[in-house]
Amino acid sequence: MPVSENAVADAPRPSEALRLALRFEPDGYALDGPRLMGRQSAGNAFFRAAVHAATGGDLLCCTPFARSFEAFERMLPVRERAPRTAWIPNLAGPAIAEVGTLYTPDAGIAQPAGLRLPYGVDAWSIVGVTHTTASSGAMALATGLLTAPVMPWDALICTSKSVLETLRSVLGEAASMLAWRTGSPRIWLPSLPIIPLGVHCDDFVFSDAERDDARRALGIEADETVALFVGRLSFHAKAHPFPMYIALERAARATGRKLVLVQSGWFANDAIARAFKDGAERFCPSVRCLFADGRKADERRAAWAAGDLFISMSDNIQETFGLVPIEAMAAGLPVVVSDWDGYRELVRHEVDGFRIPTSAPDAGFGGELARFFEAGRIDYDTYCALTSQTTAMDHDALAQSIARLVRDPELRRRMGAEGCKRARTVYDWSRIMSAYRDLFAELGDIRTKAKTDPAIRMLVERAPRTSPAWPDPFRAFAHYPSRRITPDTLVAAGPGRERISETMNSALFTAGLSAARAAGLEALAAAAADEPLAVAELARRTGLPMKDSVLGVAALAKMDVVRFADGIEIPPAEA
Repeated sequence: MPVSENAVADAPRPSEALRLALRFEPDGYALDGPRLMGRQSAGNAFFRAAVHAATGGDLLCCTPFARSFEAFERMLPVRERAPRTAWIPNLAGPAIAEVGTLYTPDAGIAQPAGLRLPYGVDAWSIVGVTHTTASSGAMALATGLLTAPVMPWDALICTSKSVLETLRSVLGEAASMLAWRTGSPRIWLPSLPIIPLGVHCDDFVFSDAERDDARRALGIEADETVALFVGRLSFHAKAHPFPMYIALERAARATGRKLVLVQSGWFANDAIARAFKDGAERFCPSVRCLFADGRKADERRAAWAAGDLFISMSDNIQETFGLVPIEAMAAGLPVVVSDWDGYRELVRHEVDGFRIPTSAPDAGFGGELARFFEAGRIDYDTYCALTSQTTAMDHDALAQSIARLVRDPELRRRMGAEGCKRARTVYDWSRIMSAYRDLFAELGDIRTKAKTDPAIRMLVERAPRTSPAWPDPFRAFAHYPSRRITPDTLVAAGPGRERISETMNSALFTAGLSAARAAGLEALAAAAADEPLAVAELARRTGLPMKDSVLGVAALAKMDVVRFADGIEIPPAEA
């Protein structure tokens, strides 16, 4: 029951309001952190689109932390109509099952699939989205899907065909290893639809006055052409600047025009900052190079407004999609990008801009790098850097493409207009959210139809209710205690009964002791005061659930408020 690979369809947008549960932590959605990453920009854009689509519907915030729910509420826009929101602190099954879909802003769908088990593997759908696929963590999330309780009505969204091909390769090898270890088990995987990231195109509309103000603020003269790069300023983990630097230098000399390069982003440390700035001075001395702090919204917006053309020579395996070229197209800028990963799906060569050919070593030549990374001989940054160093650009094509755009303002205008049109018709969040809604509905249909498939129905009914990686501690360590407390265990009053309040209020026992739990403990202690009673009878008399009664009796015994009526014989030590 596969979901279509490309979930961006031509179907009209559903009219009903979106109902969705979000796994929410600020790091996945907020833009105010010290390290602004692409995944946060994407998460924030999705959040804004989801809030708009859920107006009149439901947007549940799933987080164990009250402070995270407070951050969620702060991110909600102030307006007359808004979604109905609620805090779901413990992935409460009934609330999520009612809306039907749980979304997580990353590829980590295995863990919430485990948390779904107590409610049934078909209780709701889980949808995640890929970002980088190169890190060991990302690879572990991907290969972990083979043993996680994910189902065909779950989905891991691939933001590009490049991501899908990577996942197919990695999952195929992992499945082969699993089959080698265990035979040939039937493996249920989530759907892997392709839905690109989106942008809010209206965010990149600039008036002529705003463009003029931005250029004045950056000290740009009327006869200067501005090439813009936006993104993290990292030569080992984002885009190596050397091809851009030497191409701009060649274009400046070939055209005789004044060029300005604005790099809007942020440096991880001073050493990287020096490398970028020293490299710019050495390799493009004819180009005036400016840097803007891309973490500051006003500086980032001014950089977009001041640009004449956009350049991004992505060459890194941790890149998967490329959000900034779409933002550049939405801003009406012609784009010059590397023919790499998801970039090649975004930019139409010689229509929206230019794609520059890239070269990299063939499969089979990176095994040693992979082993060094796996063994910890190199870290992730070094792994990315060493692979990036072997990705080559066609320098002549890059310099010629930039020169064409520098010489020809009409070409810049035409390509910018084509790109802007493409951004609005294909990548605006109003379009992308429609694809998400179609996906959520399709996964719900798969979940419903699966109930009539005997093979899947049997699988669902036999599914475990707990994750083996997060076992019931009283089951996994059942052999530790001398006695196991059961519903039949006899409980009598202990000498600590008279000082129960004092004991419970001690800092030794207040951890996790809510008012409701304290009341339950007092009720159990009172019920056991007169005669020994089985735990089951204490539960009946107090009205507490059996689980709460067993746990409560155990806690009271630790405080010496109750004791167990039957004795224990300690067996002799084994020889």
